[in-house]
Amino acid sequence: MTTLLEARYRTVLRMLPAYYRRAREEEMVEVYLWDVDQETQDQSRPTLGEVASVAALAVRSRLAAAGAPRRYALLGSAVRHFALYAVLLQAAAIVSDEVLRVTWSATRGAHEWDIFLTGFTGSGPLPTVVAIAGWVLPLLWTVGFFALLHDRRRLARVAVVLAALPSLWPLIEPLVTDWPMSAPYFVTANALFAWLPALAVCAAYHRDAPPAALPFGTPGLAFLACCVVTGGSVALLPAMADIAWAPATCFVLAVAGWLLLRARHAEPGAGEGALALAVLGLLILAVRTASLLLWRGLPLPTVFLAGALAQAAALALLVVVLGAVARRDLTPR
Repeated sequence: MTTLLEARYRTVLRMLPAYYRRAREEEMVEVYLWDVDQETQDQSRPTLGEVASVAALAVRSRLAAAGAPRRYALLGSAVRHFALYAVLLQAAAIVSDEVLRVTWSATRGAHEWDIFLTGFTGSGPLPTVVAIAGWVLPLLWTVGFFALLHDRRRLARVAVVLAALPSLWPLIEPLVTDWPMSAPYFVTANALFAWLPALAVCAAYHRDAPPAALPFGTPGLAFLACCVVTGGSVALLPAMADIAWAPATCFVLAVAGWLLLRARHAEPGAGEGALALAVLGLLILAVRTASLLLWRGLPLPTVFLAGALAQAAALALLVVVLGAVARRDLTPR
């Protein structure tokens, strides 16, 4: 006879994918009920810890690796590709931006350097802490990237979550200060651009996942190349440098090169990578569009608007192409 507690456990286990339940449900229910007195089972419930562990297992089994049904293995591979590429892009964009800011301030005289330092110290305790955290914590994207590629998964998770924290401040600031939220669509897009990669790292690089690996090149070379492109795009065209310019430029150039190489040398199993890049491209396009809306109505130079619109068009085109490539490669033959 099925007790109420057993029925409740089976309800919780329905969070797991069907393939996992078929293989493990009976065993898991037996383990949960093993030391629970039969007479008290109708008055008991699964604990919050048990529910949380099943929820975590449900995520891990859906972002599976080898041995899982094809769609789950492909989904897990795509999310891991997305996490790795997004963390690399975030790391390179942040490092190049901070290097350029420090270089500019340090080489333009004492006045510019004082302005740079005042941004950290001139507005009271809370703004000072926020400013320092907003400058230091995003540098941990680099730590997260290299930790992933050296299979230090716990360090990578901690690093990317800390790196993403500053993106939440514009959402929290209206709750703890008198400043209203400005441009909520831009703030939301920027937070998603930080937190979706961070959550993907935490969810997809579980203990059963294969080690992270770049499709070509070494980690140091890939990071350096992205830093050169992101930093160079700002140094060569400083008038274009809003928050979306450098990441979008790097993405467009990298994906165009990847598609050209792929056209010459077909890569087996490249559909997950194309799908990951398409999702990353959509995120960058969202930030690019939100930044354009942010500047709407201001007397901006024509060259800025033309460049930003061209970049948005290139991103949209690449997302469509990547989606088509992913669909073709992932469709069973």
